[in-house]
Amino acid sequence: MPKSRIDSATVQRILDASDIVEVVSDFVHLKRRGSGFIGLCPFHNERTPSFSVSKSKGICKCFSCGKGGSPVNFIMEIEQVGYSEALRYLARKYNIEIQERELTAEEREEASQREAMMAVNDFAMQTFEHNLTSTPDGRDIGLAYFHERGINDTMISRFHLGYSLEGRTALYDEAIARGYKEEFLLSTGLCLRAEQGHNAGQIRDRFRGRVMYPVFSVSGKVVAFGGRTLRSDKEVAKYVNSPESLIYHKSNVLYGLYQAKKAIVQHDKCILVEGYMDVISMHQAGVENVVASSGTSLTEGQIRLIHRFTDNVTVIYDSDPAGIKASLRGIDMLLAEGLNVKVLLLPDGDDPDSFAQSHSSSQVEQYIADNETDFIRFKTSILLQGADRDPIVRSKAIADIVMSISMIPDQITRSVYIAECSRTLDIPEKVLNLQVAKNMADKAERDRQDDLRRRNRQAISDLNSSPQQPQSGESAPVAPAQQSTSAGIANVSPSSAPSPSASVTTAIPTTSEAAFFDSSERDLLTYVIRYGMVNFCEVATDDPTSPTRPMSVIEYVHQELEYDEISFTNEPYRLTFQAALHASRIPLADELHRYMEQTVEPLIARERQRGEEEIRLKGTDMTTLQRLQKELDQRLENMRIEGEKDFRCLFISRRLASDPDDTVRRVTTDLMSERHKLSKIYSRFGTVTPERDTLDDSVPRAVYAVKNMVILHQIRLLTDEIKNAYASPQPDLDLIMTLMTRQSELQTIKRELSRYLGDRVVTPLR
Repeated sequence: MPKSRIDSATVQRILDASDIVEVVSDFVHLKRRGSGFIGLCPFHNERTPSFSVSKSKGICKCFSCGKGGSPVNFIMEIEQVGYSEALRYLARKYNIEIQERELTAEEREEASQREAMMAVNDFAMQTFEHNLTSTPDGRDIGLAYFHERGINDTMISRFHLGYSLEGRTALYDEAIARGYKEEFLLSTGLCLRAEQGHNAGQIRDRFRGRVMYPVFSVSGKVVAFGGRTLRSDKEVAKYVNSPESLIYHKSNVLYGLYQAKKAIVQHDKCILVEGYMDVISMHQAGVENVVASSGTSLTEGQIRLIHRFTDNVTVIYDSDPAGIKASLRGIDMLLAEGLNVKVLLLPDGDDPDSFAQSHSSSQVEQYIADNETDFIRFKTSILLQGADRDPIVRSKAIADIVMSISMIPDQITRSVYIAECSRTLDIPEKVLNLQVAKNMADKAERDRQDDLRRRNRQAISDLNSSPQQPQSGESAPVAPAQQSTSAGIANVSPSSAPSPSASVTTAIPTTSEAAFFDSSERDLLTYVIRYGMVNFCEVATDDPTSPTRPMSVIEYVHQELEYDEISFTNEPYRLTFQAALHASRIPLADELHRYMEQTVEPLIARERQRGEEEIRLKGTDMTTLQRLQKELDQRLENMRIEGEKDFRCLFISRRLASDPDDTVRRVTTDLMSERHKLSKIYSRFGTVTPERDTLDDSVPRAVYAVKNMVILHQIRLLTDEIKNAYASPQPDLDLIMTLMTRQSELQTIKRELSRYLGDRVVTPLR
């Protein structure tokens, strides 16, 4: 558990003091353009500036590579450090003293299980390191092994390699003596409790007599260990790894990523190998952008980790054909994630460890540059070996290669690979295009059917359930788009809005169909991020002295979605919306006062000085003086009003742009920096009303657009259900009638929504 932490007040002082222009200017030469600044992107090579910095929004963004964010996020990206380290960097820049406090024994006791498990793992790593260098067995067995494998002390220190003593409870006894709890030694897998036999109930160390490889998270926390035995006894497992736990999910961890992430960004490439020693030896040879899947099959979670740092992956294989064929599935998964994949085959008898040990840094880098090849050529050479005289084997190999091309999400990239495959295999492009299209359609249909089968039972059981009604004593949420005296909505009441009967209680689609909702959910979340704290309408209260209170945009959106049991299907959007809700509950008074004092009042003071000078020059008589003074007072009051509006507009976005969660920061930055496009409706006219002044119409439209998509999805599911019911050997007519009745009800609601949304309703193609 941590012994100290930065207190929340200090974090807020750091965020308040951090000026995005000043922070970025330390790394990028900026030039003013309009109301913002622009410069060459520090994250990729470019000749034409595309890196935009907005002082008012407090964010930066490259419109070419997409990187940027708040001052915190920029420092995290440019320095390749974690959230806490970025805060400390900014604190040093602005001479802000970090206020940390020691946690009491009670607070350590109350700390989360996750932190406790991290702490016990960190203790174990330090113990293993101490054993390796400071105990006789560690030096004679563990350290001697690493030196024999050619690993120097620098790499041993960099990867925190260690040794677990042979004693049955050596680590356990030391941990208990140091005050660590038994439950966390067990939950992390550092220790085991015997379940049966004469030792039942007794605890022992998991990694006895093994050299140790700590596994780090991206932020540098120890989440697991791998231990290798040095015994020749075949009955003893060669490698033992930490089990899955609250802090360790092996499918979401890559060995060496913490040490390699900076080099991956610098080289814009990740080299993927298999084992611990492969990574360490490559780093020792000077090739540091290397990570390993740690002997497990590559997973989607690991691929997404790589994609956070680069679009380019080189997979290194040794010369074992059987092992290569078994690992080819990993290439398809990399392609499906949109990565650019190259493959490198090492000389016979070599693996990355031995090759790096026997070659210099320049030789390793040169070999990679000269021999890495695209996956088409590699897969062709592997799968077509010995298939020249067997048409069936050849056709299967070609089908496998074409299936890999079908995984590529980008159409242009697919077309390039199809052309390359056509030349290599001497097959017409038209034939390959048809097969790729068929593969993609088949996969989409399989995904849809799998999802439909999982949800059939639940969907049918919910058909006759009524919409959830507010419990007695609760006030029903209402939309500004509907007129309701009981709800107390006063400011907004378009007459064409759907009636309250258009309630939508639905089963939300899973992530596989989230793309169906992406556009409407993105539009709605954009309003929440940009205008969440803006006062949107008035709502009734029970206080006779104050019969109404203001309702914010985010409060209205949350109420509308919660009433109809709707949530965001896109997981990053859902996380960001939840973070926005959390931010919206923070009291505004103190921060508003600080913003007005630090940002708005200086502008007002300058305007007052300018206005008073103008009065002195133009005020020739009392009437003119009074008029000019009145105009000045009105301008200053308008500046205060606009200043508060600006604060409310920026409050959520500024909070979320510096959120500790990577996903929340990325989504917020994307939505805040997205370039606007005027629709044809508005571009016909000479004047355009500012978006902030049209929220009473645009926010309800965005809410109902999401509801419309939910209903369209529900109708589609019911249509498939009806088809399946009719196709069964003995159709259940009662079920069919129930399904058709529900479908008719949804069609009615859809028509009501369509009348309100007008020509903006778009039914996506299936």
